[in-house]
Amino acid sequence: MNDTPELSEVDVSHISVSDIEEVVVDCDRCVVRGISCHDCVVTVLLGAPPAVVWDADERRALDAFADAGMVPRLRLVEGPVSHTA
Repeated sequence: MNDTPELSEVDVSHISVSDIEEVVVDCDRCVVRGISCHDCVVTVLLGAPPAVVWDADERRALDAFADAGMVPRLRLVEGPVSHTA
């Protein structure tokens, strides 16, 4: 059984880039990993890194590149954080 949602089922409408000061890109926690990697800026720029931290300025730069059609948008959709004991 595959727990990965279809990309069209993932609601990201509540996320605003201006609300994010820093984003940690951890591909292992992305719930659309595998179904959207081919169209994600992380894969285009870096391959599939274990984790990347981008600050607000870097996020705005990525958005500017995406707006200009130079790279695809960041497709990161994080699932819940699981804590192990």
